[in-house]
Amino acid sequence: MSLATAPLRVLEALATPHGLDRYLELLDPMLVRGELRARVVEVRHHAHSVTLLLRPNRRVDRLRAGQYVQLAVEIDGVRHVRCYSPTCSEHRSDGLLEITVRTHDPGLVSQYLRSTVRAGLVVGLSAPQGSFALPAPRPDDVVLISGGSGITPVMAMLRTLCDERHPGRIAFLHYSPSADHVPYLAELRALEAAHPELLVRICHTRDGGGDLPGRFAAAHLDSVAPWYAGAQTFVCGPRPLMDAVAELYRGARLDDRLHTEEFTLAPVRPADDTEASGTVRFTKSGVAAPNTGAPLLEQAEAAGLTPEYGCRMGICFSCTKPRRSGCTRDIRTGEIGSEPDTEIQLCVSVPVGDVALDV
Repeated sequence: MSLATAPLRVLEALATPHGLDRYLELLDPMLVRGELRARVVEVRHHAHSVTLLLRPNRRVDRLRAGQYVQLAVEIDGVRHVRCYSPTCSEHRSDGLLEITVRTHDPGLVSQYLRSTVRAGLVVGLSAPQGSFALPAPRPDDVVLISGGSGITPVMAMLRTLCDERHPGRIAFLHYSPSADHVPYLAELRALEAAHPELLVRICHTRDGGGDLPGRFAAAHLDSVAPWYAGAQTFVCGPRPLMDAVAELYRGARLDDRLHTEEFTLAPVRPADDTEASGTVRFTKSGVAAPNTGAPLLEQAEAAGLTPEYGCRMGICFSCTKPRRSGCTRDIRTGEIGSEPDTEIQLCVSVPVGDVALDV
């Protein structure tokens, strides 16, 4: 035991059974040593999104441009966790993380971040995760394609490459309904003006404006990066956009040069006759329906409900809701749970017999 850690070990022992962190957080929640947390130092509101600047309680090591972190907030006494990609460069020197969140009406957490969060709030964080990241060494030429909120990880990549004065060609192609849906539009124009090898094109899918109109097409890519066959391409956005890009690259036999923000769900274990019986009650909505054995998110939608969701693969925690009673099975692991008032992910949970949910 080193002299530096000896006093902490003594204090930890004296604080048993609660642990030293439980006492430290009474003084300041940022003092805890066993958890990564961050204090909100600035909130910026945009037309359809909100940007948070976060100061972690310790340095976030090995953050690679494109990766995501899990952010945890408490709303009405319930802890909610969502995944967001920091938009900051790997070379940001002030230690802050920047996260931009698209807001939408059904989004409990996104609306909370926009309407309620102010500077000073402490949130939970995870270490950086994900394989969708700018590789080292850097590719000579890079194509970045994004749509909607998928701009966040590729924005981190672009900022990193610009900070490094990347000598190769960079094409940045972003799709949004209109100009006010692009929170970084002014910065993108400024970066393009400052870096001769960078070409930025914003495509409007709704109002027909922008640099290029309409949705992704091969002609868009040809006009922005006719050299794309020799580049590495990174894509993040809605499924139709990623599918369209993947189809083009697959047809050109360029699969190995395409990188997408994509998660893979383990094969679903089929329900047996015991599971696909009983009734699913959505207590908050006052709706009940026969249990079909499908994941609870699908059953809720089939019953006419619209619970919040994100990845539909058990990654982002957007569809987490309390299971009030009954038994559910995790389709990824087969694990059975029946403890009342437990948070479960609707997209990867199937009911086993009767189940009641706070939906």
